[in-house]
Amino acid sequence: MRLSKKVAAISNECVACGACEKVCPLGAISIFRGLYALVDRNKCIGCGKCQKVCPASVISIIDREEQNEKKEILV
Repeated sequence: MRLSKKVAAISNECVACGACEKVCPLGAISIFRGLYALVDRNKCIGCGKCQKVCPASVISIIDREEQNEKKEILV
């Protein structure tokens, strides 16, 4: 399977509400120990559904190449 060019990135300000986890169509987001959300970049297609429902506005959809340059919570 070919990976998409976009991926979700969640900042450290995540409040772990779980809204993103519930809306992700591929199950690419999980809440870690009730503290913050983790994105499985091997599953994420960068659709943006998580970004739209995030009440804290801490999710960005970025180019996959940028993911290593940003300090984001990624698996």
